[in-house]
Amino acid sequence: MSKSAKDKDAQAAPAVLEYLNKQNRPYSAVDVQNNLHNVYGKTAVVKALESLAADGKIKSKVYNKQVVFVADQNQLEDVNDAEMKQMDLNIAQISENIKQLVEECKTLESTLGQLNSEMTTDDALKMKNKLAKECSILSDKLTSLKSNTNSVSPAERETIVKSHTSFTKEWKKRKRMCNDMLNAVLEGYPKSKKALIEEAGIETDEDVGVKI
Repeated sequence: MSKSAKDKDAQAAPAVLEYLNKQNRPYSAVDVQNNLHNVYGKTAVVKALESLAADGKIKSKVYNKQVVFVADQNQLEDVNDAEMKQMDLNIAQISENIKQLVEECKTLESTLGQLNSEMTTDDALKMKNKLAKECSILSDKLTSLKSNTNSVSPAERETIVKSHTSFTKEWKKRKRMCNDMLNAVLEGYPKSKKALIEEAGIETDEDVGVKI
């Protein structure tokens, strides 16, 4: 061992004593060494702990076949009633914060589960394109029927109009969903919306000649 390492290990006892008094909880020699970031060698830490215990500055006890060390409670300052009440308030506040965080985590997990069960962006885009084409076909048929009303009965015409209205409503809904998804993607997308649409292979109203 180098002279500098020996000098450093010689300073282990004060550092170990300060750490145990500050934390005021039991630790093994390995725990103390690790918590001091291995600044001191294991042998130096063990010697420091044993020396401090022999001098009565800390207490040692065998627990589950392992020696643990803790600060001497007699040398610590007594906590008055006001400090105890403040500690109780702090503990209650921390407990409440933990409870709120747990509830927030549950809410986020529930939201995530719902999102995972919903239609994916790719599925929504495919459905939107499909409905756009169907709406275009129905629009052409409706235009043709309106110009030649004698070719169908009023009942047939009503059925076609209802179908067209239903498809149009669903198409608008999917279009809105698609736009929302595109806007969400655009927040982290380096290019323009037009570039994103082209890259995703999305057909717009203009592409399929839809006017609704």
